[in-house]
Amino acid sequence: MNRKEFLSSIGMATGGIVVATCFEGCSKNIGSTAPSNVDFTLDLTQPANAVLTTNGGYLYSNGLIVAKTITGNFIAVSAACTHEGTSVNFQPNNNQFYCPNHGATFNTSGAVTKGPANTPLRQYNTSLVGNNLRIYS
Repeated sequence: MNRKEFLSSIGMATGGIVVATCFEGCSKNIGSTAPSNVDFTLDLTQPANAVLTTNGGYLYSNGLIVAKTITGNFIAVSAACTHEGTSVNFQPNNNQFYCPNHGATFNTSGAVTKGPANTPLRQYNTSLVGNNLRIYS
């Protein structure tokens, strides 16, 4: 084997590994385990939770994303995208959760509206009493 053939073989092998790795990463659906037995309360008068006093605000707590919709309703779903576990963001103007990793979207109930995710986010109950927002399973 001459030098040109050798270098060509190395290049092809390296390219094959890179392509295989890309396909594996894109097709991998490791999902995430949504928290269970959830029951915690957020005091909305605390500075760390103040973002929830504004419509469209959201925060992460105990493996969940808790948001206040544009219409003023509180919602909570598991924070990890079910495709590869990236934390989702709340997009209040689109009334949806969005995964910045591969673009999956979920409605406010956690149902998938656009892949690559194919499993919904787990939804949790919310209850506001005074300034205390309870999030529970």
